[in-house]
Amino acid sequence: MKALKPSMKENKRYLLVRGKSVNEIEKAILDFVGVLGLGKCRLSFISSKKDEVVICVNREAVDSVRASICVWPNKMEVVKVSGTLKGLGK
Repeated sequence: MKALKPSMKENKRYLLVRGKSVNEIEKAILDFVGVLGLGKCRLSFISSKKDEVVICVNREAVDSVRASICVWPNKMEVVKVSGTLKGLGK
């Protein structure tokens, strides 16, 4: 099987989310955009610290993920969005 061309690969963005209830990110997105939206955003958790989580989402779903995190009643905020993990560290 041949490898995919770079133009056919999924474009991802990495979000640094900070807050007290960062373990409820998946629940917040599910509540805001539903099951289909959660599937389209291709959410994956990269790393987790005490009050910070790095998540990976599809590029087209960044706005809906940010909105769902902001609307959630518990305090969470998107600190930074980057195309690479190295960019989040700076």
